[in-house]
Amino acid sequence: MRRRGVSGVVKHLNMIRQAKGKTPRRPPPKKPSNTQKDPVGVYCRVRPLGAEDEECCIEVISNTTIQLHAPDGLKANRNGEFKETQYSFKKVFGIKTTQRELFEDVAKPLVEDLIYCKNGLLFTYGVTGSGKTHTMTGSPGQGGLLPRSLDMIFNSIGPYQAKRYVFKPDDKNGMEVQNQVDALLDRQKRDSQTTVPKTPTTRRIDPEFADMISPAEAFKADGVDEDSSYSVFVSYIEIYNNYIYDLLEETPFDPIKPKPPQSKLLREDQNHNMYVAGCTEVEVKSTEEAFEVFWRGQKKRRIANTQLNRESSRSHSVFIIKLTQAPLDADGDNVLQDKNQVNVSQLCLVDLAGSERTSRTRAEGSRLREAGNINQSLMTLRTCIEVLRENQMCGTNKMVPYRDSKVTHLFKNYFDGEGKVRMVVCVNPKADDYEETLLVMRFAEMTQEVEVARPVDRPICGFAAGRRQRNQAFKEELTRRLEDRGGPVTGESPTVLSQLLQSFPSLPASEIAGPNDDVTLPRLIEALEKRHKIRQMMVEEYNKTANMLKSMLQEQDGNFVAKENFISEQRGRLGEKDKMIQNQNNEIDRLEKKSKMLEYKIDILQKTSNIHEEDKRSLQHELDSREQRLQRELSDKRRMESRMQGIVSDTKLKWEKECERRVNAKQLEMQNKLWVKDEKLKQLKAIVTEGKSENRQPQRPSREKDKVPPKRSVSPSPVPTVPPVRPLHRRSHSAGGERWVDHKPTTNVDLDTVMQPNLPNAIKVTAPSEKALSKCDKYVLTHQEVASDGEIQTKLIKGEVFKTRGGGQSVQFTDIETLKQENPASASRKRRSSESGPSHEGERKDGDWTDVETRCSVAVEMRAGSNLGPGYQHHGYPKRRKP
Repeated sequence: MRRRGVSGVVKHLNMIRQAKGKTPRRPPPKKPSNTQKDPVGVYCRVRPLGAEDEECCIEVISNTTIQLHAPDGLKANRNGEFKETQYSFKKVFGIKTTQRELFEDVAKPLVEDLIYCKNGLLFTYGVTGSGKTHTMTGSPGQGGLLPRSLDMIFNSIGPYQAKRYVFKPDDKNGMEVQNQVDALLDRQKRDSQTTVPKTPTTRRIDPEFADMISPAEAFKADGVDEDSSYSVFVSYIEIYNNYIYDLLEETPFDPIKPKPPQSKLLREDQNHNMYVAGCTEVEVKSTEEAFEVFWRGQKKRRIANTQLNRESSRSHSVFIIKLTQAPLDADGDNVLQDKNQVNVSQLCLVDLAGSERTSRTRAEGSRLREAGNINQSLMTLRTCIEVLRENQMCGTNKMVPYRDSKVTHLFKNYFDGEGKVRMVVCVNPKADDYEETLLVMRFAEMTQEVEVARPVDRPICGFAAGRRQRNQAFKEELTRRLEDRGGPVTGESPTVLSQLLQSFPSLPASEIAGPNDDVTLPRLIEALEKRHKIRQMMVEEYNKTANMLKSMLQEQDGNFVAKENFISEQRGRLGEKDKMIQNQNNEIDRLEKKSKMLEYKIDILQKTSNIHEEDKRSLQHELDSREQRLQRELSDKRRMESRMQGIVSDTKLKWEKECERRVNAKQLEMQNKLWVKDEKLKQLKAIVTEGKSENRQPQRPSREKDKVPPKRSVSPSPVPTVPPVRPLHRRSHSAGGERWVDHKPTTNVDLDTVMQPNLPNAIKVTAPSEKALSKCDKYVLTHQEVASDGEIQTKLIKGEVFKTRGGGQSVQFTDIETLKQENPASASRKRRSSESGPSHEGERKDGDWTDVETRCSVAVEMRAGSNLGPGYQHHGYPKRRKP
């Protein structure tokens, strides 16, 4: 009877559990639209300098702005063309920022989204040596983003983890749910393998990653769904030379002939998400185990780099954390065996290769090709960001070249709205990295202008909430009642069940006195029948109470579900309002940043405009001063021209009068000579004819009446005798020998005489030019005129060429040679008449032209740019004499 009572209690409690478990399914919440977009979160972290005396090119202006200024040497090399530039980020972390502060602002929201079934992508970008690996991995005592993310995940889901092998990858980027039997067999198989280490608590922790995070710095997510079961899977891959390698793949090691690792391929799952086909996914149950798996991949990466003689900074490393969660069944004890209810979210932590130029790496051969492939993949990433930015800002629909690189192809779903994207730009403030840092800053500035669609909330199971707690409460109550059941044996107080049993009518004595005893059995039967009736009444009352309680529970569950649906609806509306407010706040922040950027650009343009205005004013002032100077020079020139015109006119008038006086004197002299000759001829005629001579006194002809017109020479006659110009510069005879300028005017007549002037190495010209005079040392002018006897007389007027201070050429005449043809008869007659004729004091003899003083009194100057015609080949300047 006591055992039957215990089974009844158990059956009753099971009925209550089934009544509570068969609640109606909650309708899934409406899937919100993904039209809302968030910009890519770009953060900047500045590492400290290696040496205190090292030159710095980065200055942190505020918690969102940094300023770059070119080093002094670069300014000198580029004529100061680099100016100070400022760049804004979502947040800037200075040299004193701790790893905990960085994780709290950057990675903690991504881990929370991972627990809430949302994907995330976090990658570090920068030049080699800027602190990317330290930011991602960290060091003992200063754990980076990766170990802190793992620690926060296991701190949050630790009590709700499923047993190992309950979830199993299906090799198609999905997860399957195994029953308890299959999971138990897999666990036994794992435990039987000696190569697999035991639980993380019993193995020795590697000192390389021990004490990464102190307990005081641990984080934990709030609002974890207690009615779900969780499992964590990690994978670790490397992208090198645009090939994907699995760092967790177990391959047999051959020390004699090691085989190179096999590359993996990218595939697309049924949800159009990209994944690495055949990649090893390891299920981990603690932070230490997960980080040990990561460190095993790091060691394998180092071994591969050593064997292949490559640098670790020339490859991209990707650590993928997959969080699988599925709701518990109605009993709250086991995972629901429904693959459609399994949610898989992943967080990708990417450490990109260094983005420096190939010329700076000084690589050759295979290293140069390696650097080129790395730069090509980073360039593809920049191109994809540029195309996304152009499509969003300009409304275009250009195709984004994701497939040009494995990095962009693997993470294209994140940029299409499958999760949040965040980037940490690591910079080294030393001056040697200025140009590479400038390129990194420009890429970061462009990246934060790209907006990514906000991920949608995934639907949850429609079971009633609190299943795990009710199941736990049921187990505790059952344990307590079973303990209470054994109370009398253990000396405890009687339970309610024993009190109920004692309330039944007591049984009469069951000893039979003899074979004729007809009282004992009927009395016992009557007592048992009474007990049976009481039991039936209690069962009926119990069933009535149970049914009433069941209906009340169902009604309460219905009300509770309705209230939960109403609350979820209100929460959905509130979430939409919050999202709208958050979106508006983000838009306001974006517009404020844009406004600040535009204000900064306006300030720069204003400063540039002011500089240009100052340059314009200075140039205008200089132009005005030059115009004034030009006007003064023009006025001085006009005054000089007018003055020179007056001087020329006065000199011309003076020389005209002088020439007229000399011509008149010469005419009078020639008339006197002709008159004397005529008289002598008349006397000679009278003597020959023996006639009577009339003694008549001859009369001198008047100047006006007997004026004889002067004879014109064939070629230009030499100018009146003037003193030569004082030579300014003397040409050296050793500069190439004496060369002559043979000046023969076109008006000269060819005489066909036997003796002709012969000038070797001479430049023959018809008009003197600066070019010819600059090449020669001597100058000769062939001048022809008609002599008094009617014959043509040739004069060779010689001179030396000098260079003047004004840049021109001057000629100083030094000698005159006369070539003359004579008729013998006329020559004797002329000689006799000249000998017999009287001499006059005012008459100039033929020898006067050969006098040295007369010959040296004429100078010809050829100025630079002058062009003398054949009719006036030289100018006569009187040689100035000292007083």
